[in-house]
Amino acid sequence: MRKPTHDPSRRSALKGLLVSGAALALARWPLPALAADDAPILRAIPSTGVRIPIVGLGTNAYGVATAEERAPLREVIARLAQVQGSVIDTAPGYRNSEEVLGELIAELGVRDRLFLATKVTAPGDDLAEALRQLENSFRLLKTDRIDLMQVHNLNGAEAVLPTLAQWKRDGRFGHIGITTSSNDQHARTAELIRQHALDFVQVNYSLGNRAAEETVLPAALERGTAVLLNIPLGGRRGSLFGKVKDVPLPAWAADFDAHSWGQLFLKYSLSHPAVTAVIPGTTKVANLEDNLGAGRGRLPDAATRKRIEELWDSLG
Repeated sequence: MRKPTHDPSRRSALKGLLVSGAALALARWPLPALAADDAPILRAIPSTGVRIPIVGLGTNAYGVATAEERAPLREVIARLAQVQGSVIDTAPGYRNSEEVLGELIAELGVRDRLFLATKVTAPGDDLAEALRQLENSFRLLKTDRIDLMQVHNLNGAEAVLPTLAQWKRDGRFGHIGITTSSNDQHARTAELIRQHALDFVQVNYSLGNRAAEETVLPAALERGTAVLLNIPLGGRRGSLFGKVKDVPLPAWAADFDAHSWGQLFLKYSLSHPAVTAVIPGTTKVANLEDNLGAGRGRLPDAATRKRIEELWDSLG
């Protein structure tokens, strides 16, 4: 077993190793099969039984312009694709990220290795605008089937969900759902989960923001709706890492195979019984590698979750 990493920063020796060696290898596809100890934990989507790795990727920062900016993103996608079936989540609202991802995935030839998710809105319940977005997403992502189509931040959900359901029946979507990243939308999100046959809900939840436990997560459990977690590390709204900047990783984190603060944070969220997968965003292979580590080994049990919460709350 690896020794716990007590450096709370993600810029560790691991990063140096990856950048100097493994990242160069990732730029050349195909890649070797995963080692046995790299096998991820898989969870089933309740509505279909499709099994996905519990750590995927959010791409809010993938709307870039230059070849130099795209190069590290290509490495991240190549590494993620080694973990067969990993969720990669995007949206038309993330600038040109759909276009960037479509091109990089096509270059790498890894479309069949990814669980591709994107989003749609119907501003003012404008179904025509939603239909335009949907067709554009297929074009930009260079695919004829999207594994998960979600209504972004509930925008026009009632107007567009019947169309998403029909397109799912037609085979254009594998799954449909809704998303929110705002606590203010949690009550409405829970209502929609109970009112519609949704395969997925995506919600903001982390050790630093547990509000979804009161509304969204219970509704998802009740209805058998898969749960994706966005901003599980806090993101630009308040990174969890700032609070532990000078705090050593507790030795007992090794009891559930967490070897960095990032892995502790993600494993905590993944141990909630409603959660299917997390989709932390990153543009760096080193950070992705650390995130993927949270999807292997043991997860905290109920008593350990409580211990983690008490530690976090004690930090003020």
